[in-house]
Amino acid sequence: MKGYILRLRDDGQETLGALVIFDGLKKIFECKTCELPWKANMRNISCVPRGVYHVSHRESSKYGNHLHIEDVKNRTFILIHVANFEEELRGCVAVGASYYDIDKDGDLDITSSRKTMKMLIDVVPMNGMTLEII
Repeated sequence: MKGYILRLRDDGQETLGALVIFDGLKKIFECKTCELPWKANMRNISCVPRGVYHVSHRESSKYGNHLHIEDVKNRTFILIHVANFEEELRGCVAVGASYYDIDKDGDLDITSSRKTMKMLIDVVPMNGMTLEII
């Protein structure tokens, strides 16, 4: 099983993309992503660098069940977790069903993050998967 995050837009405020997971040649999951903009991989203010990573299951009191993007150079605890707005992110990836300007601030947000995260958790094997960020 392998996942891909394809980045579609980085406008300097946020990075929007799509997460697609394949089991062999069969697409088994797809959702929208939201990250911070690219800022040279600086902690807490930049999106994740392009590359290939291992993603594992993780649980915490703050985020509940979520995913951990492992071995991001010069960064720790880069997560895929529930969030609707880029302001809720510190270098992590939020997932959702669609883009919509929820708070009417001119930036696209992502909807149905909790429901999408639950579906994603159910798809990713317990031993994790490979994730390529493009």
